[in-house]
Amino acid sequence: MPVLKPIDDAGDFDFYTAAEEVIDKLTALFAHPHSPNDDAAALQMQTMALIGRIKYLNRVANTATRQKKETTAEARQEMDQSHLGLQNLLYEKRHLEREIEKCRQFASIYQDVPLHSLDEFKVLAPEEARSPDVLADEHQLMLNRLSFELAERQRLDQKKKELIKQKEELLKESKAKAATMDSVKALIDSLIKAAVDAQKKVDDLVAPIQNQMITS
Repeated sequence: MPVLKPIDDAGDFDFYTAAEEVIDKLTALFAHPHSPNDDAAALQMQTMALIGRIKYLNRVANTATRQKKETTAEARQEMDQSHLGLQNLLYEKRHLEREIEKCRQFASIYQDVPLHSLDEFKVLAPEEARSPDVLADEHQLMLNRLSFELAERQRLDQKKKELIKQKEELLKESKAKAATMDSVKALIDSLIKAAVDAQKKVDDLVAPIQNQMITS
């Protein structure tokens, strides 16, 4: 009699292989005609055990599908949050680009460009850009602050690109998982139908044998 092994990790379990093994065993049971001398009870028990395995696989597949959908929903929520963050970065980027363009067109109004405050610059800027000599030179200090501001905006632009890439990878992974689970569910459904048909054949085969045994 087949032993029904529990599925410890449905996420990594190969439903296709497991289902094919059960179908192969069912097929083997009916590969050759059975004589009245065959053990009908044993045959029926083996068939019921295999059909039970199919139903078990179906339950586990449904649970795995539900869990994947929940994981997908969580990933979608994370993507939505990333998308919101990306929109904020894009808004900031457009704002910074407008300010940079203003600087290019009106070099004399660089004082109007929004910069980090001097205190922030002293904390965030590289040490060589805020040395005592630089801080004592007003012109050089302004040049360094503008250079630092440009570097920060380039950093934000790189972060935006990384977020876009991360979002695309999450979407691709989510779609692939959803497609796989849908395929597994469709296969299990078809196997359930095949198992029901097999059960009917078993009943049709066993009934005459049992009747013959009763009349004997």
